[in-house]
Amino acid sequence: MPTVSAELVYFTPPPDGSRPFTTINADPATGQRARNWEQEVHTVEIENVRGKESDYTLDTAGFQYVTKPSKHSAFINDEEIRGEYYPESIELLKDITGASKVVLFDHTVRRHRPGDVESDETKRQPVNQVHVDQTPESATARVHRHLPVGEAEKLVKKRFQIINLWRPISHPAVDHPLALCDYRTVDAKKDLVPLALVYPDREGETFGVKFNPTHRWKYQRGMKPDEVVLIKCYDSAKGDNIARFTPHTGFKDPSAPQGAPLRESIELRALVFYD
Repeated sequence: MPTVSAELVYFTPPPDGSRPFTTINADPATGQRARNWEQEVHTVEIENVRGKESDYTLDTAGFQYVTKPSKHSAFINDEEIRGEYYPESIELLKDITGASKVVLFDHTVRRHRPGDVESDETKRQPVNQVHVDQTPESATARVHRHLPVGEAEKLVKKRFQIINLWRPISHPAVDHPLALCDYRTVDAKKDLVPLALVYPDREGETFGVKFNPTHRWKYQRGMKPDEVVLIKCYDSAKGDNIARFTPHTGFKDPSAPQGAPLRESIELRALVFYD
């Protein structure tokens, strides 16, 4: 199937013009996070790029598909993930990007369980909301947050990126796959709105993404556990021809077979540096 027609959830700014925010800690009873902005659902065409993956690279489209089986397969114990999956993922990122240094600062395992309340880190669900993980300000803050002061100051003077490495686990991601928007079809000035993420002790920032009919969405149908996609969340490189970010979202694929296994996936978040 070359394309599917599916609903994606976009961002709409607060009508009163106030700064949009979302609280990170969800209400344990409802699993909902407090926010002051609205959602807007649009039906879009999402192209299946299987067989054409080489047409999309980190620097052109903002994402890149790679086939790379993982030595780690359980993805249950966080310490084992850090000890076994992190090292092989660092090497993969270096091989693909040519980076001189990669620092993994976070990971999230998601297991789709309809009806579950996202009350803690063990119950993270697919994110069905179009977004960009980082703004330039939050990306720079990430470097300073995770690296020593002196080293961070030197590294941000050169090119650096934040890249997510997303992989299905256990079985193909047929239920709620991941859709990615080709960077070349996004108008950053019109489509992106900084969105504060309010933690108990600090603030982060992402981009909310407003609907634009020029957006062109892609996915790899039936993405398997030995397949990964690298998602560029930020790039400090200058130039009109280099992708700086990638809007992305989970979505309900109406073409998925009834009774398909529920999605399970892991995403790693990496600081990527160059000499």
